[in-house]
Formats: sequence, structure tokens, C-alpha cells
Amino acid sequence: MDGEYGTNGMKSSRKPWIWLFLAIAAVALALLLFRVGNVGNKPSPSPSPEPQAQAVTATLTEIEKHGNLALSVRGSDFFSYGYTWGDVVNAEINGRTIAMPVCSNYSEVAQGEYVLCAYTGESGGKDKIELAINMGDLATDLGIATKEKTDADPGYVWRLNEGVTDPVTVTVTMKEAGGYYDQWLAVHLVGSMERSDYPDLTDAQFANFRSVCCGDIGKGRLYRSSSPFNSELNRSHEADAAAEAAGIRVVIDLADTQETVRAYPGFEDSYCGAQDLVALNLGFDFTSADFQEGMCKALRFMAGHEGPYLVHCTEGKDRTGFICAVLENLMGGTEEDVVSDYMMTFQYFYGIEPDTVQYSTIADRNIRKSLAAAYGLETLEGADLRQCAERFLLDCGLTQEEIGAVRDTLAK
Repeated sequence: MDGEYGTNGMKSSRKPWIWLFLAIAAVALALLLFRVGNVGNKPSPSPSPEPQAQAVTATLTEIEKHGNLALSVRGSDFFSYGYTWGDVVNAEINGRTIAMPVCSNYSEVAQGEYVLCAYTGESGGKDKIELAINMGDLATDLGIATKEKTDADPGYVWRLNEGVTDPVTVTVTMKEAGGYYDQWLAVHLVGSMERSDYPDLTDAQFANFRSVCCGDIGKGRLYRSSSPFNSELNRSHEADAAAEAAGIRVVIDLADTQETVRAYPGFEDSYCGAQDLVALNLGFDFTSADFQEGMCKALRFMAGHEGPYLVHCTEGKDRTGFICAVLENLMGGTEEDVVSDYMMTFQYFYGIEPDTVQYSTIADRNIRKSLAAAYGLETLEGADLRQCAERFLLDCGLTQEEIGAVRDTLAK
């Protein structure tokens, strides 16, 4: 026969090799359709298991001023063991095992919570890991050491408690990889010490310098800022110049001893160094007797000298933020007033804008939680904050007369 015929009796013009091609194509299509049709019925392939993070055993190399525990492992090395920011780890130390997230700043956890801070030495910063409590004192909390005040710089010494073996060993193991990552991402702080990185800020804003003027506080009476002496943040020159422009007459340094502050390069030539100055060397733990005694000393000094007044620590964020918040409440400032003033630091340093989830999360976990804890409240909502602040200061050691004097001097 000269050719093949189709089922309709017409002669087909197809060649034999075409039939072979079509048959192969049909089989291939059937196999493809079978595979596609069964994908949903098969379990998805599991991702490759993540590398197991290694246990890290280190020794305590330093108890820092505020009770943070610096360890003998560099931050850059810590990450090479399989950890990263947002992981949750277990830290075994002095007979206790504490779960804590890995963060880049202690402020990335709520007030009173444990944290492992990992610093990698970027931009010339520190390269280390340390264990801490946000606005707390971990060395005391763990019963490792007792802090004693001294006259010599830096104004304190830590002594290991009886039964604590030197060197103190710390073992860090993974508890949950990425277990805190979403929360960490929501509050992660990125700042700079370079003036050029803040082109939209004035010099005063770059230095976190501003007036505190809510409630009954008189205009131009009370100011806050980062340190006008300590150049660690590269903001001291701007802070000192802003203080001079505001006519500051009294400087309350919460961060340094008298000896330390006078030893900073440029102190003798600074404007703030020539004003009435008290240096109090406070820690972060506002529940401690030392902090409360120092705060009372600051307010007595304020009431005994004619302002305007400048309150500062290093950044002007935590210690300054807490004391200014108490004073704002004492003078009739509302919860909204306090939060707005406190969060301005996060706007200036880290670009955290109002009406964002990050803004409200940081405010809730820091200043709102701190004040509620100080005032013995579950929440600040609906509380008489003027009365709460007064009661807190009375409990800290001020008399009713001294509190009246503080009110009078701030209201002038």
C-alpha cells in the first residue's frame, strides 16, 4: 500500500515516524499529568535540617557597672557556633538555667527581662557577648556578686559572694532557633554615632537635647540630653552647646562619679563643667536602694539650686528617661505626655516614628512597664499618676516637704 488510512476511510498523509513521535509524546504527557495530579497528595519534602548550634562554654571576664556579665567569647565568634539574633538560648550559670533571647541591644527586650547581647565589633564597636537584664542588675539577681561603693574611680567594686567559685563558668545552649526573631525584628534598633547620618536633625536633636515641659513644669525650667561630657556617642559637643544656648545653670549627671566626669577630655573647657554639677553614678535598676537614694539626692540638689536644670546620663534614654517620667507625672503630666517625651529619644537615635507598631511596642515594653512596676500597678491606664509619683518618691526617701520644694522649683 502506498499509505495508511484513517478511521474515516480517508488516506492519511502522516509518515510512520510521526506516529512514533506522537506515541512518545502521549506517554510523556500522561506521566506529567499523573505527577501533577498527585503532588497535593504527597507530603512536601522536609527542608534540610539546620546545623546544630554548638554549646558554648565561657568564663565571666567582667561584671560591668550595671551588673551585666561580660563573657570570654567574642560576639563575632559566638555567631560562628550556629547562633544568630532572635534565637532563644539557655544560659547555665551559678546553678541556674535561664532562657533568654539573643539581641543586639538590651532595650530589645522588655523592662526586667533577661537578654544575651551579642556585639560583633562593627563600626569600631565592642566585640563581645554579655548577659543582662533590661533596666536591672543580673549579677545581683543571680546572687553572683555584691556591689560596693568606693571613693576611687569608677566608684564601685564587685565582690563575688561566698560560695561562688572563681572563675565563674557559663554554658550557653540553643533552646529555640528563631524563637524570638519576630519580636526582635519588631524592636530592632539601628543607630549611628556619625553626625552626617542624621541630616534631618538639628545639632540639639542629634544630642537628644530637649525641654521637658508637660503638666505644671514651667517653660525653660527642665531639660534632658545625652552626656555633654562623655564623647562615647560623639554627641558631647552638641549637647554642651545646646545647654549653653538654653542657659542651663544646674547639671545633674546620673552616669558618672565626680572624679570620672572631671577626667573627661575637654571637661575644663566645657560650658556644663562650669555650672553647678552633681554626679551620681547611678545604675539602671530603679528598684535598688542605690538608685533610689541617688535619685533623691538629685532632686534635693535640684530644689536647692536655681535652674534651669539639665538631667543626663550617657544616652539620656534609660536613667534620664525614667527620672524625667516620674517628674512629669509628679507635675501632672499624663501617660501620653510621658510616652511622647520618652519616645523622642528613639526617634532621634533610631528613627522610630510615631503611629508605628515598633513605636508602640517599645513604649509598652519599656517606659510604660517601668512606671507601672515602680508605682505597683498592673497598668497605667486610669491611674492618678500625680499621686503615684508622689507616693513612689516618698517610698524612696523624700519627705513631703522636699517633694513640695521640687514642685515649686520646677513650676517657676
